[in-house]
Amino acid sequence: MRRCAWPLLRLPARAGLVLRRGGAAAVRLRPAAAAASFSSSSSSVDGNGSSRAPDTSLFVPVPLKPVGDAAEEDVGAELTRPLDKGEVLKNLNKFYKRKEIQRLGAENGLDARLFHQAFISFRKYIMESSSVSADLHIILNDICCDAGKVSLLGHVDDLFPFFLRHAKQIFPMLDCMDDLRKISDLRLPPNWYPDARAIQRKIIFHAGPTNSGKTYHAIQRFLSAKSAIYCGPLKLLAHEIFQKSNDANVPCDLVTGEERVYANEDARQASHIACTIEMCSTNTPYEVAVIDEIQMIRDPARGWAWTRALLGLCAEEIHVCGEPAAIDLVTELMYTTGEEVQVRNYKRLTPLTVLDYALESLDNLRPGDCIVCFSKNDIYSVSRQIEARGLECAVIYGSLPPGTKLEQAKKFNDPNDPCKILVATDAIGMGLNLCIRRIIFNSIVKPTINEKGEKEINSITTSQALQIAGRAGRYGSSFKEGEVTTMHRDDLMQLKEILSDSVRPVKAAGLHPTPEQIEMFAYHLPDATLSNLIDIFVSLSQVDGLYFVCNIDDFKFLADMIQHIPLNLRSRYVFCTAPLNRKVPFVCTMLLKFARQFSRNEPLTFDWLCRHTKWPLAAPKNIKDLVHLEAVHDVFDLYLWLSYRFMDMFPDAVLVRDIQKKLDDIIQVGVCNITKLIRASQSAVAPGTAEVVSEDSPISRTRRDSRVVSDSYSAKAPEALSIAVEVPEERRTRNLKAYRSATRQEDLKSHGRGSLANRLLREGLLTQEMLRQLESEWQDQHRNGRYGQSSKRDDQNSSRERGRKKK
Repeated sequence: MRRCAWPLLRLPARAGLVLRRGGAAAVRLRPAAAAASFSSSSSSVDGNGSSRAPDTSLFVPVPLKPVGDAAEEDVGAELTRPLDKGEVLKNLNKFYKRKEIQRLGAENGLDARLFHQAFISFRKYIMESSSVSADLHIILNDICCDAGKVSLLGHVDDLFPFFLRHAKQIFPMLDCMDDLRKISDLRLPPNWYPDARAIQRKIIFHAGPTNSGKTYHAIQRFLSAKSAIYCGPLKLLAHEIFQKSNDANVPCDLVTGEERVYANEDARQASHIACTIEMCSTNTPYEVAVIDEIQMIRDPARGWAWTRALLGLCAEEIHVCGEPAAIDLVTELMYTTGEEVQVRNYKRLTPLTVLDYALESLDNLRPGDCIVCFSKNDIYSVSRQIEARGLECAVIYGSLPPGTKLEQAKKFNDPNDPCKILVATDAIGMGLNLCIRRIIFNSIVKPTINEKGEKEINSITTSQALQIAGRAGRYGSSFKEGEVTTMHRDDLMQLKEILSDSVRPVKAAGLHPTPEQIEMFAYHLPDATLSNLIDIFVSLSQVDGLYFVCNIDDFKFLADMIQHIPLNLRSRYVFCTAPLNRKVPFVCTMLLKFARQFSRNEPLTFDWLCRHTKWPLAAPKNIKDLVHLEAVHDVFDLYLWLSYRFMDMFPDAVLVRDIQKKLDDIIQVGVCNITKLIRASQSAVAPGTAEVVSEDSPISRTRRDSRVVSDSYSAKAPEALSIAVEVPEERRTRNLKAYRSATRQEDLKSHGRGSLANRLLREGLLTQEMLRQLESEWQDQHRNGRYGQSSKRDDQNSSRERGRKKK
């Protein structure tokens, strides 16, 4: 690939050559000649032979500073005369309005937007420069002269070569559009993996629902192979296979983004590896490879990892496990590689029944029940209500550390533990073995991110519902049958419809730009930011119907966040692919500090990390403290992740892993006492303020003078009535007691369904701002009504007094 250079345009000699003073030459090109001499290479065709126009709104012009006071003399002025900037401006505007010039611009890749931006920059450059090149100066001087006196003098069209040269300087992509299109051509992903194409692989698809034994059969082949790799979506799943393999006396290493655990004491690589799917090697040969949860190949953010594993793993046998909905896509993908797919279908091993009645009240809970919520606020609310009824519950949600999740699962599964109820998010859908009798959906709507990166609140899909409901009645557990229902009666019918629908087939596989592709883009566009490079890449990328480009919003967010920090491109790319949740401000801030320290070439030591995270940390006293501890745990994960990519700059991975385990223990204590933390959060009231909080939502409060802490793993919508009302000091306690008493009575009446405000908030029909406004209006009306009645009584008394005086 050639690099975009910005050479001066060489003018061809023509019959119209005219000698000037001092031997200078200028060329007058009419539009047809200009078009022939300066044809653009930016117009390319796609595989179907049709021209594909790029999204030029993504093209950011490179700043081009006007020439200041030149150290050397103005050659153009010596050869002709100084330019009259007023006349130059008039002729430049005339040039801009010429339809022929606009047409020539379009033929050279300048659409209306780029043409306008290029002209503004060109005009500014000429008007603000103290001198311009001699050839441009001579052309401008000729144009400004009276064309009626000398017919061979300049025409505004003669400016086009200089204008086009300027346009390609500020938009360097115009000169290398063909190369950029070739780099971003994603239509043949199988060709990216020559090692895999060099062997004939056997593809076996284990298709079936949750709890059907499909993964079990694939793992049996994994254990019997001479060498094998397991690729799963979660660290918990990789860790489970790692333990099973070593327990079966098959040495197996664990490889995740943050951790390397060797089975051999001398740190020799074992023949078997259990890894998260992003960490699989496409260069190492294996006898057997297992790709779990293949339906996630359609995931808008991570689907590229499954595509890469399926197309690129060098294994004699590829065992793919997942939903039957992915069979057709996998078969089509393997058809493009010349490999056949053998399908093995499995049925559920235990029956699953959808009940005809909803739970309606938490008083109807039984041992083995699991209430599934789709937000952390609902987790807090439900768990407190359960323990208020004298029951103990385990809690599992996405942002908890893996160790804490396992401990909570162990506590719930232990028949000798008094904890018989589980409250969880859809994080239980995969990665945890749980003894659940009945799944209860607290809600059937979930915040999601669509293909465009926009937040939506939609009903859960059939695939999601089956994945979660299938956790009930696990084969080999104490419950031989599974049951599923909803918390609210109104949701039950809709849940039955969702579960009865067929799973939507997987249509396309995800792709993502590789570091090599981005480096080649940057070679052609050295002045573009990484975020802009990604935007242009996606805009120019071409994929066929079997693929789509994954959502890159998180990548771009991090790229923009660290853009001002001086890093080389490869390091910048690695930092932008770091696995963190951008909704957690503390973690984002720490990544920024990591990048800044890294750019100074100063190692990030254990002491540095402890100082910036304020380690050691105390046990949480309220929910806010618990959320912060979870964020610190994510920061430690981030450090470990970076330590395997920049070992010399993040040297203390062993020490960080030790304190992370201690932090995990602290978080476990906090989760075990979560209802106490909720009560502490609710009782924390700012001085001079009575904070009124619904029983159903004990910590979802939005103070006017406080920050909102985002849920670490789910897009949050306002979910609870939370109003801070200014009241006199002496009325604060009385109002708070009265409100809580009324709320408890409402809870009893609604049989666990929560207040009307909570349901409207949960369904997205009401926002916190609307609630605050309603509260304010209600108070104003109440105050005006009371004062109005008092004024009316005063007026009546005054009129009676005046009547008596008249008599």
